[in-house]
Amino acid sequence: MIYDAIVIGGGHNGLVCAAYLGAAGLKTLVLEARDKIGGCAVTEEFYPGFRNSQAAYTVSLLNPKIIRDLDLPRHGLNIVPRKLGNFLPLEDGRYLKIGAGRTKSEVAKFSVRDAERLDGYSSRLDRLADFLRAVALETPPNLPTGGALDWLRQLTRAGQFANLLRKLGLEGERDVLEIFTNSAGDYLDHWFESAPIKAAFGFDAIVGNYQSPYAPGSAYVLLHHCFGEVNGAKGQWGHAIGGMGAITEAMAKAAQRRGVEIRTSRAVREVLIENGRAIGVETVSGEIFRAKIVAANVNPKLLYRDLVRQDALSGDFKDRIARWRCGSGTFRMNVALSELPDFSALPGRAVAEHHTAGIIIAPSLRYMEEAYFDARRCGWSQKPVVEMLIPSTLDASLAPRGAHVASLFCQHVAPVLPDGQSWDDRREAVADLMIATVDAYAPNFKASVIARQVFSPLDLERTFGLVGGDIFHGALDLGQLFVARPMLGHADYRAPIAGLYMCGAGTHPGGGVTGLPGHNAAREILRDWRH
Repeated sequence: MIYDAIVIGGGHNGLVCAAYLGAAGLKTLVLEARDKIGGCAVTEEFYPGFRNSQAAYTVSLLNPKIIRDLDLPRHGLNIVPRKLGNFLPLEDGRYLKIGAGRTKSEVAKFSVRDAERLDGYSSRLDRLADFLRAVALETPPNLPTGGALDWLRQLTRAGQFANLLRKLGLEGERDVLEIFTNSAGDYLDHWFESAPIKAAFGFDAIVGNYQSPYAPGSAYVLLHHCFGEVNGAKGQWGHAIGGMGAITEAMAKAAQRRGVEIRTSRAVREVLIENGRAIGVETVSGEIFRAKIVAANVNPKLLYRDLVRQDALSGDFKDRIARWRCGSGTFRMNVALSELPDFSALPGRAVAEHHTAGIIIAPSLRYMEEAYFDARRCGWSQKPVVEMLIPSTLDASLAPRGAHVASLFCQHVAPVLPDGQSWDDRREAVADLMIATVDAYAPNFKASVIARQVFSPLDLERTFGLVGGDIFHGALDLGQLFVARPMLGHADYRAPIAGLYMCGAGTHPGGGVTGLPGHNAAREILRDWRH
């Protein structure tokens, strides 16, 4: 059987792309290597009675247009907001809460000046986030490689981007330049003086970003985590009932309703190419599936290193894609808990609003910076950065009555350990350190751990195809964004091989559970299909 389109990878972007193609009438096949659809956005039982989101762990960036277009609520998706945005316990026994209508009074405990500047900061960031929301839905302008029609198309895209900038005005244009090039630390130092508020906001700048918060460009990563929304409330974070797998399960149902065929346990070994054009794929088991179009929802480095014949690529392209920077310094854990953490800063084991928040163990930007340099020297930080979420406080289906599950998103660790060390040998010792780090702020935590599931950077690569454990499929820095994602000349989701497209997080606008790379890639595929 010959399909119109084959999508490699059944993660959320692949499912979104397939659903749009199916809705347009293309006979579409999704091939997923694992035995379960969803990629990084899956929910699984990791200990009897305890289920949790395996890799991706919280929702905000999922684009509302995609939710509407695919009618995901109809297919079971229910997203609930956190009762509190973030909770930052401090070493001296104090704490900071971040949430709607709460932040200003909380910040005033540390600095009245900072509380007075919050509105100005939020207004500035909201305007930039609105700009990013608009840009994220567009295909970046590309270098024209075809005839007059291609030149016209690229000029139109450049004009659309220029119009978005023009609407910001000169002051807004200066803000865009600043946020894309500045460090988060310098940006926040300009606005605030107290360490806790800078830490609470600056944490977003190092999420999935193996860098110091004072690294140039890290301010953009901060912004990247601010353009989401939950149920129409901009900038909010929430939980998908049933875990992140509920998102991809709803997407799979939406795709199948549109005629898409989905097959699991079908790892692709090679993209088949004839006469310079992709004509299908071959799986590791030797099955051959043919199609007029192939769309790859995988890391660009993995695609061009492992799945495409090297003689089909130019020497310059191969050299540059080999230098595609991956590695987010991420160490991911899921833990089963007999009881909730009892924080020294805010005692109590009954469910409270701070238990529903993103709990950030990182009291200052300096702490985050030292964690990064420590990891560079030793392989992992001795005082790591940990964000903990306890989704069972919002979703009773994840754990037995009275018990809980927690997600630990831990940084900084080196994607590849120095001195020939193996993550297989160091995984459990580092996991112990992460547990101890939380225990220092909530002294009952270690004793409450019933079981744990641990993913080192190497485990994330083996299990989910995240090269170097990179949750974004490539660093979000100026050299790998917008027209340069994944490479100048191929930012429009089209590979350097006819009929081959890219629809994963290694394309614009980047990582996070947004669905936008899949959405945008489908639009370009259908444009080519019609022509």
